[in-house]
Amino acid sequence: MTASRPATDFDSAAVTVRVPAKVNVQLAVGAARADGFHDLANVFLAVGLYDEVTAAPADTLTVTCEGPDADQVPLDRTNLAARAAELLAARHGIEPRVHLHIAKDIPVAGGMAGGSADGAGALLACDALWGTGASRAELLDICAELGSDVPFSLVGGAALGTGRGEKLAPLEVGGAFHWVFAAADGGLSTPAVYREFDRLTEGSDVPAPEASPVLLAALRTGDTAALAKSLSNDLQPAALSLFPSLAATLEAGTEAGALAALVSGSGPTTAFLTADRATAERVAEALLASGTCRSARVADSPAPGATVIG
Repeated sequence: MTASRPATDFDSAAVTVRVPAKVNVQLAVGAARADGFHDLANVFLAVGLYDEVTAAPADTLTVTCEGPDADQVPLDRTNLAARAAELLAARHGIEPRVHLHIAKDIPVAGGMAGGSADGAGALLACDALWGTGASRAELLDICAELGSDVPFSLVGGAALGTGRGEKLAPLEVGGAFHWVFAAADGGLSTPAVYREFDRLTEGSDVPAPEASPVLLAALRTGDTAALAKSLSNDLQPAALSLFPSLAATLEAGTEAGALAALVSGSGPTTAFLTADRATAERVAEALLASGTCRSARVADSPAPGATVIG
């Protein structure tokens, strides 16, 4: 798939969708299932870092991308945005003649569901472009077929994901939370991190994953201090095993004043919860000065899910 036209040359029929990144404030992972997946208790929180996906009429399915690390984004049919267009078109008996342009701002291969966000964004954009009139249930069903994190990218806000993460129950959030996200110099493969989790837990009794009542209460009441004490990620030891330098980033952010630090999802992006926006700005500056990360971004949560913006 190559560019059919520049991103700035879309016609008036084009539809643009903004879709958020996510942080897992709890990621409880069960033992590997027979199908290779793991049962999860995955507490998602959407954060204010966004990709934008624009869908425009074209002669054939085409994907282009711009933004940080855009050269690492596949432009063939392995891209979740392309797969979303194909699945929606197949369900409605039409050809996926669309140019999908992705403007990246979510870290690539960073454990913040950037690829999943693009899949959800493309799905919503193509639904609007083609007038397929898909129900919310149908869109979520396609999202689940695309991947475990894609349904939450469509929904946003906060939710508990069970099964392999695709079965969502919305959660109440009682206030704003302030974060810093530090991008590492390099990426991590989610399947590789799960394989390392399996290796590290081999021979041990892996408990069934359950959401923490204390953490859910902290979200519901907007209690930042309580949330900081209850953040957890069962994949963090595996991510640190594969990417040991992340430990220095976590330490630098904590020393700079973050209330808590953890690897975001499968990593290697690290997430730092702070008391307020001003502290987040200071932590971001300190992380950059520490030389332990490539970039540090401040963002608030919760954020809305995939939204048509133009």
